[in-house]
Amino acid sequence: MRGDDAPYLLDVSRMVWRRWAGVRPTGIDRICLAWHDHYGPGSQAVLLHKRGWHILPMAASQSLFDLLSADGDRAGFRRGFVRWAGRNLGQMLRPQPGRGRLWLNVGHTGLNLPGLANWVRKADIQPILMLHDIIPITHPEHCREGEKARHEVRVKTLLRIARAVIGNSQDTLDRLQAYAASIGSPVPPSVPVWPGTPHLSMPGQRPPPSDEFIILGTIEGRKNHLLLLAVWERLVQVHGKAAPKLVIIGRRGWACDDVLARLAAVDYLGRAEETGALDDADIARRLASARALLFPSFAEGYGLPLVEALDARVPVIASDLAVFREIGQGVPDLLPPDDVDGWHAAIMAYAAPDSPARAAQMARLKTFRAPDWPEHFAKVDAFLATLQA
Repeated sequence: MRGDDAPYLLDVSRMVWRRWAGVRPTGIDRICLAWHDHYGPGSQAVLLHKRGWHILPMAASQSLFDLLSADGDRAGFRRGFVRWAGRNLGQMLRPQPGRGRLWLNVGHTGLNLPGLANWVRKADIQPILMLHDIIPITHPEHCREGEKARHEVRVKTLLRIARAVIGNSQDTLDRLQAYAASIGSPVPPSVPVWPGTPHLSMPGQRPPPSDEFIILGTIEGRKNHLLLLAVWERLVQVHGKAAPKLVIIGRRGWACDDVLARLAAVDYLGRAEETGALDDADIARRLASARALLFPSFAEGYGLPLVEALDARVPVIASDLAVFREIGQGVPDLLPPDDVDGWHAAIMAYAAPDSPARAAQMARLKTFRAPDWPEHFAKVDAFLATLQA
């Protein structure tokens, strides 16, 4: 291997701008970080900057990987990146040869920008792109205005330029296949690979189940918090302060004004709590004694909170989605996301002392095996090897 001829080209654009913005890592960010750790040491970096995409020389790539791996706050990263750019900007502007190598882009980064297909052709690279979902296309009513059009550009670009596609679930690839058929496009070679599971550090001595039910994730229309608030309004009307408690964990996102208005307008008698975003330790502490995690989403590409909870031996009541049937391994109780009566009944059943329904899922949980990063990368490595062969 020559000094600037690493086997892979690893896109770091999303990681750089997320660290620059100082945002809390999402599920996609965690995947990017895992790929950085696995592929970074032997790869050259690709960075989308003001003047387009750049393949960085090996030395500049490795120093950027080191910067991204370092702990520190937003201000510290910004100072470090400005110093890095000052030392390496000249090298960035000198085109590096692609030599037909695989470009690993797992963050959707830049797929909606003009000029990408032309750069891929001129750079002589083979894009390996990860697809996390096509929710803006299938469920635009739950996304930001204009996101459907942007995501259609991303997906059409993926179908046009990708040497291969990695899906975070078989359901994501099935939906890609259906969309591609609707526009008359072939689908590149593809493989589903579940991401590894971040293991929550649960207390060694688990507390007995409390009366809390938890919904975990950004507050947005797609997550269907309104269904749970309708259930809890009923519970409080009937049981008063003896009703079980709903704990809403997650930052406020988009299309959530109706949720916030409902929380403000209805007196839940202290039985509905919005905590905001919590760190992993606090999430683990709340989940440790929860009656169940509730996950009533209208659509998901994967559903990391479901797997995290099951891995931590916390029961889950979730929407009856194809992807949850895929990753839940037959463990969670699944209900239609618009069935208020069904969710009310299930929550009451789980809230009962010595709940048979909850005990039955706890028994099923013994068979659950969370996907991990070693098996993720074993599958990806094998897939990439077939493409290189």
